Amino acid sequence: MRPITLRAARVALSLACIALLTATPARADWQKIQQSGSLKVAVYNDFLPFSDKGAGIDVDLAEALSAKLGLKLKLLPFAAGESMDDDLRNMVWKGHYLGYGPADVMLHVPVDLRLMAENDKVQIFAPYHVETVRLVRSAKSVPQFADLDSLVGKRIGAEKVSLSAMVLLGEENGKFRDNVRIFPTATEALAALKAGELDAVLANRSEIEAVMKGDAAFPLHEVAFQRLPRSGWAVGMAVRKDELEMAKKLQATMNELVASGELKAIFAKYGVKVVTPWRARR
Repeated sequence: MRPITLRAARVALSLACIALLTATPARADWQKIQQSGSLKVAVYNDFLPFSDKGAGIDVDLAEALSAKLGLKLKLLPFAAGESMDDDLRNMVWKGHYLGYGPADVMLHVPVDLRLMAENDKVQIFAPYHVETVRLVRSAKSVPQFADLDSLVGKRIGAEKVSLSAMVLLGEENGKFRDNVRIFPTATEALAALKAGELDAVLANRSEIEAVMKGDAAFPLHEVAFQRLPRSGWAVGMAVRKDELEMAKKLQATMNELVASGELKAIFAKYGVKVVTPWRARR
């Protein structure tokens, strides 16, 4: 997943909206979906708090979208591929070669101009959350925190193959490399922090909030990294490029969920504060 600036996300959103408003539908798959009575939604597996084993924020969001469209939800959980391009191919416009997918819509897709340009068979739109990377520390083992130098010699956890691990391992020519411990998931790293096996964890804010639930013993901090946008990156939905009618309906439904407070409530259920692109800090 590529992090992007909020300005780039807003530009991408504007272009996506223009495309939705001006294009003419080339397929009648929305009618087929209505006839089937179900909406197939692709969500990542092993991706707490958003989706794992049929539960999470994205799962609840998929249920809300389906219900408002008068359809039953058919969830298609999948394991992340080697790249976002692979995921879009397997779950949106083509399907996996083993016969799984594609879905009607995929959730948690970065609203990214470059990603859009590289994947011209999909339409990316409706950003519903801005994700950021944050540091959480043990107030007991790290009583004072000013900047990353406060963590010299401390045990720091991060998820494998993640932005957090990448920036930690590369920061200041590998200054913290010997102190970084890699975990299969951010959830496991955070559990180790709570158990006293780590002094700090770098992870997505949503992952930290879902596990720590505001525990004062584990303060949250914004930390600046040269290779990471401080304002975070937006995630939205993706459908096949020619599924314009469905995209319009999904966009309208997402707007309704935001306006009614339902999206906020879905996130709050898992201890996470939703940050929509237009409310994020500039």
